Amino acid sequence: MAALGAGLGDMKAFSGFNMSLLLCLAFVLFYSGSGQVTQAVFNDVYYDASAPTQCLAEPGITMYGGGIIVNPEFSYGTYGWTVFGQGEIEQHVSRTNNGFMVASDRKHPLDSFSQKVLLEKGKFYMFSAWIQVSEGSETVSAVFGTGEGEFVPGGSVVAEHGCWSLLKGGIAANSSGLVDVLFESKNTSKEIWVDNVALQPFSKKQWQFHQDQSIEKVRKSKVRLHVTYPYSGAGVGGATVLIRQTKPGFAFGGGMNSHILKSTDYQNWFASRFRFAAFTNEMKWYSTEKKQGQENYTIADAMVKFAQDNKISIRGHNVFWDDPKYQSDWVKTLSPEELREAAERRINSVVSRYAGDVIAWDVVNENLHFSFLEDNLGKNASSIYFSKAYKLDPSARMFVNEFNTIEFGGDVKVSPGNLKKRLEEMLSYPGNEDIPAGIGVQGHFGPGQPNLAYMRSSLDILATTGAPIWLTEVSVEPGLNQAQYLEEVLREAYSHPAVEGIIIFAGPAPAGFYATALTDMSFNNTPTGDVVDKLIKEWKPEDLKAHTDEGGFFGTSLLHGEYEITVINPITNSSSTSRFEVTKDSSDKIFHLQMG
Repeated sequence: MAALGAGLGDMKAFSGFNMSLLLCLAFVLFYSGSGQVTQAVFNDVYYDASAPTQCLAEPGITMYGGGIIVNPEFSYGTYGWTVFGQGEIEQHVSRTNNGFMVASDRKHPLDSFSQKVLLEKGKFYMFSAWIQVSEGSETVSAVFGTGEGEFVPGGSVVAEHGCWSLLKGGIAANSSGLVDVLFESKNTSKEIWVDNVALQPFSKKQWQFHQDQSIEKVRKSKVRLHVTYPYSGAGVGGATVLIRQTKPGFAFGGGMNSHILKSTDYQNWFASRFRFAAFTNEMKWYSTEKKQGQENYTIADAMVKFAQDNKISIRGHNVFWDDPKYQSDWVKTLSPEELREAAERRINSVVSRYAGDVIAWDVVNENLHFSFLEDNLGKNASSIYFSKAYKLDPSARMFVNEFNTIEFGGDVKVSPGNLKKRLEEMLSYPGNEDIPAGIGVQGHFGPGQPNLAYMRSSLDILATTGAPIWLTEVSVEPGLNQAQYLEEVLREAYSHPAVEGIIIFAGPAPAGFYATALTDMSFNNTPTGDVVDKLIKEWKPEDLKAHTDEGGFFGTSLLHGEYEITVINPITNSSSTSRFEVTKDSSDKIFHLQMG
């Protein structure tokens, strides 16, 4: 980083200062002589959503100038850093005169170097660093030590030798106090190399500001309507315009189970709220073929009919589940060749049956955590079934689907980088290159405060695939603040540009949704149910009534979705109704409407 900042002086001199200093400078720069603030940029810290996943010859930039980290680029040797555990630390300098820190002679996974920082309760902290190891490749994690024997994971990356990889993550501070920022790698034979460390705090107000900014940018588009007479083409000034959304552009739905087939209350409850659904169990292999060779789709068929009758789109969940625990007993007894034949019948049966009826398939569920198919049928089993499912139903998007990728930074097996790599491996299998793929992250959160900083950083990393992301099974375990935490998770997901849908595995208690119950046994809302209803209302625009200007134009900002528009002639009071769709590509588009 020695060459950075030509023309701006030595920016390294600013590295490690609290960002508030820079904010104060911004205040000065935008404060006019009349005592008026001319631009309020000082009220906010810009959020850096970048997440380069390439391994670079030189480390990338130091995000936020290091934030609250002292000597983040190791320009001043080991100043500000101390040995953590055993081993040695020292500054190395590359051939390009770049200084970085090295932890060597390690005996324990946590042996590295650390810096004490003060965290403030209620704030979110975004972490980043560029990592390399002394040989081969190895998972390196960022860890926050409380000093009481507790180590909180903040993200991980598979680092390599010979190039630098970005470790991006974060934590949410549940209490105030000093913590150690340090690094962990289970393979103690390898040195950990680190450069350009950053830890940037965000207040809840700043965090929500970024969410609101993102929602305005990615969930809405500015549109213009032009109402004209059919023959002359002249604009109809003063026409009344009534706009009503008929289907939301953002997919927000719920898990649905077989109780819906025998409960009118459940049917009415679901259909009045959701336009998207995933069956919790009814499409799974162990539900449709409980005994070998005896398929029964009666329940799944009836649920599909209910969904279609109520204009509810369905995610196909799932074709296979890679967890050995969830295989039917008869499946577990099969030889590899018998399993291959049974799996072939399964995929042909379920995908062909519902081809065109579902918008997506979770093809091989949880195939990073588990490997039942790979262990029995070979390492490319998931890739092969990805291909088969697409050939059987090319209208649907094919998904990988995992848990703990956004919920918990300590499950390194399913880190966002590893899930990204898994999807890329499946798409690089011969013939799979053009398959429309998606990333499913389940979103099963515990009873404590969700780590929104880690969640956001994980979504940033997954977004670099270019594939749409869905939260596919969102739930929050019961606890004191369950409703609040559910709302925080849903808002974070909705505000992220790469997220295209959310399915919550929550519902009414009479249908068996006890962990995240949205109603009591009498279908009265619980606090979590109030949250869901509030967000449904918030994410669906109210009906709009307006008038065209003298040239027949009317402009507004609309949430994405399908709309019905009625135009009323100001003279004859006659009306005409038409439909149009607002998408991310609709910005500044003019919709032309003719009076009947």
